[in-house]
Amino acid sequence: MRNPFVLAALASVLLGGTALAEPMFNRIATFSVPLNLPADRDASKKTVAEIIAANEDGTLLAYTDGEQKAVGLIDLTDPAQPKPAGIVALGGESTSVVILGSRAFVAVVTSGDNYKEPAGHLATVDLKSKQVVATCDLGGQPDSITLSKDKTKLVIAIENERDESLNKGALPQLPAGNLTLIGIKDGGVDCASRQVVDMTGIAAVEPTDPEPEFVDVNQDGLAVITLQENNHIAIVDTKSGRLVAHFPAGTVDLKGIDKTRDGQIRPVEELKGVPREPDSVRWLDNDRFVTANEGDWKGGSRGFTIFRKDGTVEFDSGATTDHLAISLGHYPERRSAAKGSEPEGIEVGTYGNDRLIFVGLERASLVLVYKDEGPGKLPRYLQALPGGIAPEGLLAIPQRNLFVSASEADLVAKGGPRSAVTIYQRSEAPAAYPTLVSAEVEGAPIGWGALSGLSAHPTLPGRLHAVTDSAYSPSRILEIDPTQKPAKITGAITVTKAGKPVAYDLEGIAARAGGGFWLASEGNPEAKDKPTSNILLRVSAAGEVEEEIMLPEELAKQATRFGFEGVAVTGSGAEETIWLAVQREWKDDPKGKAKILAYKPVTKSWGVLHYPLTAPTAGAWMGLSELTALGDDRFAVIERDNLFGAKAVKTLATFSVKGLTPAPIGSTTIPTVEKKLLRDLTPDLMAKGGYGLDKVEGMAVDRDGGVFVVTDNDGVDDSSGETQFFAFGKIAN
Repeated sequence: MRNPFVLAALASVLLGGTALAEPMFNRIATFSVPLNLPADRDASKKTVAEIIAANEDGTLLAYTDGEQKAVGLIDLTDPAQPKPAGIVALGGESTSVVILGSRAFVAVVTSGDNYKEPAGHLATVDLKSKQVVATCDLGGQPDSITLSKDKTKLVIAIENERDESLNKGALPQLPAGNLTLIGIKDGGVDCASRQVVDMTGIAAVEPTDPEPEFVDVNQDGLAVITLQENNHIAIVDTKSGRLVAHFPAGTVDLKGIDKTRDGQIRPVEELKGVPREPDSVRWLDNDRFVTANEGDWKGGSRGFTIFRKDGTVEFDSGATTDHLAISLGHYPERRSAAKGSEPEGIEVGTYGNDRLIFVGLERASLVLVYKDEGPGKLPRYLQALPGGIAPEGLLAIPQRNLFVSASEADLVAKGGPRSAVTIYQRSEAPAAYPTLVSAEVEGAPIGWGALSGLSAHPTLPGRLHAVTDSAYSPSRILEIDPTQKPAKITGAITVTKAGKPVAYDLEGIAARAGGGFWLASEGNPEAKDKPTSNILLRVSAAGEVEEEIMLPEELAKQATRFGFEGVAVTGSGAEETIWLAVQREWKDDPKGKAKILAYKPVTKSWGVLHYPLTAPTAGAWMGLSELTALGDDRFAVIERDNLFGAKAVKTLATFSVKGLTPAPIGSTTIPTVEKKLLRDLTPDLMAKGGYGLDKVEGMAVDRDGGVFVVTDNDGVDDSSGETQFFAFGKIAN
């Protein structure tokens, strides 16, 4: 790179956000892609929403669904109520789409997994009849397609992608890809005008195999093309088909990152000379463009870069995108040794006088929004948007103050969320997300996620503690200040045993009146490799394990993999009693009844009550996720099923143990508590505009009676990474 413009104080500026009152985006709807499938297609089969486009007035969306070999359509007349508009079969894998007038032009791969003979065509779809009305052979496997600003040419990156299983994915793997230009005549494709621009001989990594990835065209008709595996960028004049410039994308030295997959989020490591290997690219103006540096073969610098068209680097985000993901609880720790949060998508849109940059973090399932302050200035971080899992396609619709993301991950095989298209609207309303962030300690944000239990300080209002589950190691207790907006994680206590960090599957926490905590660790005695036990832990205020309390053998042998989920404490001294909620029925429980256990530390005695679970819908299960003491012999629980969305059951309920004596272990007669609904949480979850999170796992009531609830994001593993923290105030009951 020639004379890179190094921008100082990067991290503090990007992470600092903005104090100015300005419009923000908020999620207003989520469209589940399987809703578009016709009756003759199996809705249990995988779907994808990858690249997405809109018609001129922004009322119709088209997205590529390579799994269904189709292009899907969404009616966006009312953006808060997107409606299925059907799919159009294409006879091959759709990879990219643009819309011009009443037609969509879709890049289609027809060669399947035949990497040696790549093939594909350009399909013209009539959006009124929803039929393919023409095809044009492309002579190879297309990846990205765009439309010139004067709407006279389609510009297509023909990747002819490599087989990653062949020779460890090493290049070259011929035939070589290219850039293809096709004219538009009378609103249709002029196949005879097809022009192939040779991209070989320019990249230093492997000049015979350019592997064009993504393309965008500016107002001057210049196309910028990323050659991802080659870590190279080319610029072509689409009017003449002439290559006018090319240059390497360069490397980055990364400091303050987590590069080790070890169960801990510790951004204290560094990498030097990381190739950017950019994926998507968008012009900011006629002289600058921005890339998402996902990486594919030997690189991936975890950020985004603003280039001038002569190849000069004007700005690089460095490690700040990872830092934002960490602070927001979205960092994918299991990808630490690979490409971290993995920026893949880039979009640019001008809303009023504001030119905005949208950066899609595929593995963190976030879209970061920045404001372009102009040439030679730092882009300013504005906000982060939650979406579905693995956002791929990003689309600005400024004419309607909308933004859309398409998420390619579909976890139907695991019973998880489906692929989705998420709609956001820009307004004067403040950003609703995030609801929980972490503070910086020694220049790096506190890593967090998978919040599985919540507890209030016994005497001080506005102070909470949470625990993280087995998604991370070692176990930690997080300190939360819920009086800030968003609520803030201000500190972390590592759980230790004999002075050394230790890992449990913590699912519950209760603060003790005299200091320290009771923690509940869920066991899985049914695990084939390493069965574990349910353990009650007495822990000091500093996190040191003072006692491990195991279940009596007679009770432990009844346990299943659905064990301890919540813990509460009543009384102190000789009257101290520990209460534990078991998630689901154990072997000796009647169907529909879960155990509430009582433990007396002074006598080391155990007792049991039953909690009546709501009957789940077919194919689902119902269980308890939290237990909170309310005083006066009263408790609150989170009762939930394992479903997503508006039909899921997520509730707060209360019960009293007054007049009930927990039965001895092994008793055939066990008292059942009487529950009372406190709050239906499903409407609260659906009001967030997402797909309706399933794991509501933490609840606490502070000394002022404020009720707090938090969801568990599974450590960003098969999850969108989204955490919702609710402050409900006092709830009448």
